[in-house]
Amino acid sequence: MKRSEETTLVYSSETGRVGHGASKPQGTQPSKPPADGTVRLRREVKGRGGGTVIVITGIPLKGEALRDLAGALKKRCGSGGTVKEEAIEIQGDHRDTLLKELESRGYRVKQAGG
Repeated sequence: MKRSEETTLVYSSETGRVGHGASKPQGTQPSKPPADGTVRLRREVKGRGGGTVIVITGIPLKGEALRDLAGALKKRCGSGGTVKEEAIEIQGDHRDTLLKELESRGYRVKQAGG
């Protein structure tokens, strides 16, 4: 079989995987959604052991201010939660309570997902 100029070698039985063609570049991070000023509430169940978690993304706060807001929201809902990768996770299905609380704090809030 003759190789043409247009094909790309991906695997060779002599050397194994060749790192040119369709492989992902190493060290890249997944792209973040654009910051459009909207706080989104997303309900997640998969991978949570059957428990429901509300993930809040798009909050324009960093560091200690984000942790303080997370603490206030957890107290308001009477449940646990955490801050992971610039997102707040609140245990339990408290979307309505969180939506009202965030709107009262001046954020534009949207429910995302199911």
